[in-house]
Amino acid sequence: MKKSILSILSLLFTLTLFACSNSEEESANSGNTEQENTNEGRTLEHASGEVTIPGNPERILAPYLEDSLVALGVEPVAQWSIGEDVLDYLQPQLGDVPTISWDLPLEQTLSQEPDLIIFNSPSSLQNGTYEEYEQIAPTYIYKDEVNSSWRERLTRMGEILNKQDVADEVLAEFDEKVEKTKESLEEAIGDESVAFIWTLGEEFYVFESSRYGAEVLYNEVGLTQPEFIQNLEQEEQWNPIALEKLGELDADHVFVVGEENETGFEILENSSVWQSTPAAKNDQVYTMNNPSHWTIDGVIAHEMTLDAVTDELTK
Repeated sequence: MKKSILSILSLLFTLTLFACSNSEEESANSGNTEQENTNEGRTLEHASGEVTIPGNPERILAPYLEDSLVALGVEPVAQWSIGEDVLDYLQPQLGDVPTISWDLPLEQTLSQEPDLIIFNSPSSLQNGTYEEYEQIAPTYIYKDEVNSSWRERLTRMGEILNKQDVADEVLAEFDEKVEKTKESLEEAIGDESVAFIWTLGEEFYVFESSRYGAEVLYNEVGLTQPEFIQNLEQEEQWNPIALEKLGELDADHVFVVGEENETGFEILENSSVWQSTPAAKNDQVYTMNNPSHWTIDGVIAHEMTLDAVTDELTK
């Protein structure tokens, strides 16, 4: 009897071991399959049809999309440039990354040996056809409607690189920053109006409510627009504004953005028209000599703009 019981227990033990072994093997195989699927990549739709994205791309070229890459913790194989000009505000992260011409000449692109190329719009293909870039590496082109929204652009980059969770986290943190900025500025200036001007050479451009960081500051933070900006005609938006016209600017606070040696700063300083504006008369004109993040749509650029505005208006 004892032998029978022992035999049955031994058989059950053997069967249990066999079942566990099979279960572990199936689990391991399942894990390997998932890993293989990730490594095989994913097929996504884009502006030129469909493209299969590598599972773990390491050499990414995405000119003028570096803000999104850096926000997701990704370093491109080369960074956008026009001559010696690069995205200055990203140089703490990209200072050691080589440059490539903004229009991605085919030979330069090939020399970087990318395993993924990303363009921010169909019109960005200046030096070659989609088919030519596809011969170098899988190529993804943003649709114009996605590229027109910095939030959509970042979200889509998360999808392309299989980092959707990181993109969601970055945007959530940015929204928290917006709320904190809103509280700080409401306490500091209330409903006093604020304007933003970019000077380049002898010309002046006014940021309307849909332009770069001003869109966040006006539409999300809730800064008050002066009537001057609200009443800008369509043809005046992001076109040079004459100095005489700037004399009508009724903002309580004005940020003037430009390189330190821009002629525009001297013109404003010596202009009786400008000096008669409310902000100038009340010494509430703020000079911003780090212009690069002011004229870029990206989460890192906008964070820096929020910090710069908060620092000045809460002193």
